Amino acid sequence: MSITGPTGAVARLERDAIGLAPVLFQSITHMAPAAAVAFSIIFAVTYAGGATPLAVVLALVACLFVAISIGQLAKHLPSAGGLYTYSARGLHPTVGFFVAWGFMLAEPLVAPLLYLIFGNVIGVFLTNHFNTPTWLWAPFAALAGIGVWALVFRGVRISTEAGVAMGAFEIVVFLALAITLIIAAGSNNTLAVFSPSTGNQHGLGSVFAGMVYTVLAFIGFEASAPLGEEARDARRTIPRAVILSCVLIGVFYLICYYGATVYFGPSQMADQKNGFFGFNGGDPWDGLAAKVWGPFSILVLLAIINSAFANSNAGANAATRVGYALGRVGILPRALASVHPRFKTPYVAVHVQGALGIALALILGFALSSPLNAFALLGTIATLIVVCIYILTNLANIVFYTREHRDEMNPVWNLIVPVLGIVIFIPVLIAAFGFDFGGLGITPLTAPANAAPWIVVAWLVLGAVLYFYLSSRSPGAIKETATTFVEAET
Repeated sequence: MSITGPTGAVARLERDAIGLAPVLFQSITHMAPAAAVAFSIIFAVTYAGGATPLAVVLALVACLFVAISIGQLAKHLPSAGGLYTYSARGLHPTVGFFVAWGFMLAEPLVAPLLYLIFGNVIGVFLTNHFNTPTWLWAPFAALAGIGVWALVFRGVRISTEAGVAMGAFEIVVFLALAITLIIAAGSNNTLAVFSPSTGNQHGLGSVFAGMVYTVLAFIGFEASAPLGEEARDARRTIPRAVILSCVLIGVFYLICYYGATVYFGPSQMADQKNGFFGFNGGDPWDGLAAKVWGPFSILVLLAIINSAFANSNAGANAATRVGYALGRVGILPRALASVHPRFKTPYVAVHVQGALGIALALILGFALSSPLNAFALLGTIATLIVVCIYILTNLANIVFYTREHRDEMNPVWNLIVPVLGIVIFIPVLIAAFGFDFGGLGITPLTAPANAAPWIVVAWLVLGAVLYFYLSSRSPGAIKETATTFVEAET
C-alpha cells in the first residue's frame, strides 16, 4: 500500500499492525465507559433526572446513525485523517479543513480531560480516607499523562493491545454493579424512566439538555477511523469497529443508568441537594457500590482509574494520528508527519500531544478551582465541536454516494439514516449553545461550561484566518485533505 497525494510519498505508519479486537477497543476505550458512566452522564442527570435512561437511548440512536455513515465512508476512504477526510472528499476540501480544525481542538482535549478524572478520583479517595491535601490530584494527573505519553510513543500495537485488557476490566466491573442494582431494586424496576417527563422539570426539553452529556459519553466511538492506515483489511475492519463499539457501549450505558435510576429512585435523581449528583459527596457510583457490595466497592474506584487511563491512551492515539495526517498535507507543521524509524509512530505529534495535554490539565484544573470544573468545560467544548462534525459526516455520506458511487447507493444507509442522524442532533446542538428549542424549556448551561460556545466560536474564527492564509500561500494543502488516503481506488 502507498499513500497518495500531490506532495508524493511520505514516511508511512506501520501497515497491518492490528486486527479487529484492538481496533474495536481503540473506540471502546476512547469512550472511557466507566469514567463516562461516573462523570460524563452524571451531568445529564441534573437536567434529565429520572428520564436519563431515555437521554442515553436517544444519544445511542443518534450516534449509531453517525457510525453507519462512517462505516459507509470508511469502505472507500481508509485514512489516518478519519472524519476530516470523509468531509473533505464527500463535501468539499474547505469543509474538510474546518472539520480537521475542529478536531485539532476537540481530539487533543480528550487526554487532558481524562488526566483530570484520573487525578481527581485518586485525590478525592486519598483526601476522604487519609486527609491528604486536595491539590494531590495534580501530580497524579501528570503521572497519568507521562504514562500515556510513553505508551503511545512505543507503538500502536502495544498501546491498543493494552486498551483491550483495560477496557474489558472496567466494563465487567460496572456491568456487574448495574445488574446488582437492578436486582436490588426489586419491585421498583419500571419503564417510566423512558418517559420524557419522569423526574425533571421540562420533559423533553430537559432530556435534550441532558443529551449534551450523554452524547459526550459516546464521543470516541469513531476513534478507530484514524487507524485506517494501520489496521488489517481496513475497509472492513474500521466500519465494523465503529458500529460495534457504538452499539455495545450504548447498551452498556443504558444498563448502568437504568440500574442506578430504578435503585436510587427516578423522582429523586435531579434533586439539587439530595439527588444523585450530590449523593456520597458527589461520588454516587462509589456510594452505590458501597451499599450493595460493601468492601468490594474498591473495584469501582479501580475501574474508573483504569478507564481514565485507557481513554487517555486511546485519545492520544487518535489525536496524534490526526496531527500526523494534517502535518502530512501541510495544514499543520510537516514535522508532525515524522515517523519514528523503530516504533513507526508519529513521534513528533506524540511529544507535542504529551506535553500540551499535561500542561492543559494542570493549568485549567488550578485556574477553575477544581479538576471537575475543568472537566465540565473541556467536555462541553468537545461535545459542541464533535456534534457539528457528526452532522457533517452524515451529510458527507449522502453527497459522497450521490456524487461518486451512485451505483452503490442504498436509500436506507446512504439517505434515510444520515438524514435522521442530522435531525436528531440539531436539538442537542441548540441545547449545547444554551438556547430554548420550540418552547421546550431547555435550561442554559451553567459556568464554566457556558463559556464553551464562545471558545468554539473563537477557534473557528482563528481557523478561518488560517484557511485564508493557506488558500493564498499553499492552496494544495487544502485540496490534499480530499485526495490523500491509502490505496487509491480502482
